[in-house]
Amino acid sequence: MLAFTNAKEKTSPTIIGAGCKLTGDIKTDHTVQIHGRVIGNVIAETIVIGRGGKVVGKIHAKNLFLHGTLEGPATVNVANVFSNAQMTGVLSYYTLNITGNTGLECKLAKRKDKKSE
Repeated sequence: MLAFTNAKEKTSPTIIGAGCKLTGDIKTDHTVQIHGRVIGNVIAETIVIGRGGKVVGKIHAKNLFLHGTLEGPATVNVANVFSNAQMTGVLSYYTLNITGNTGLECKLAKRKDKKSE
């Protein structure tokens, strides 16, 4: 069954499905779920990179849930990194939560700038 949204629903997520490849930037005020591959920058309130998902580009979000692969820098308020996650680049964060044995090969940088809400 497919679910569709209408103009009254202002918070529908953007979903890049498994097997899908997107070349270009994504910018939204809501959630982006990436289960396929994105080559480009992603700006969103919440970014979820699923187990099979991969982003090659910059990430900017309030919340990051990293289960898959990120090749590039990320600037986030809260980073949630899970056991299958892999990342190269710089992860800049206010709060960092790491669960399990991850494949992080990135530089971690606690943000010192003023926290935006």
